[in-house]
Amino acid sequence: MPDPSADAPLRLVALDAEDLEVLSAHLQDFVVRVGDLVFLPRDKRFAFVGNRIDRRVDGETRRRRAAGHFDRVLKVSARGVDRSAPETVLNLLAIAFSPSEEPSGVVELLFSGGSSLRLEVECIEAQAADLGPVWAAKASPAHEGEA
Repeated sequence: MPDPSADAPLRLVALDAEDLEVLSAHLQDFVVRVGDLVFLPRDKRFAFVGNRIDRRVDGETRRRRAAGHFDRVLKVSARGVDRSAPETVLNLLAIAFSPSEEPSGVVELLFSGGSSLRLEVECIEAQAADLGPVWAAKASPAHEGEA
């Protein structure tokens, strides 16, 4: 019998490095257009919307529309992300955290092709949530070391 919770929308909160690892795992292969990434400096918020792989269903590759944000963000810097090309699609590989003077540090969003975004944060405070139904993905992402 199918697991009814497999279709339930995902909602995650990250308040420390361990939580951020869980968020990173669920957002691996998240695809986002450059134009759907926004830094709101007055609100100290970095927000995004895109499509994530829903890995909760075995044997199927499905995607879901999802959104999220990081709060308490002081500065955002980019490497290899062209803000003048808003239709460019980025593929998120991982989210990493490097502490500085605890609880502050740098959250790094690492994308395929060597692009990245560095968020200087007062502390880890992030959320991500699904926005709608799932659909079959056209392709299944593969990574080195996967069978």
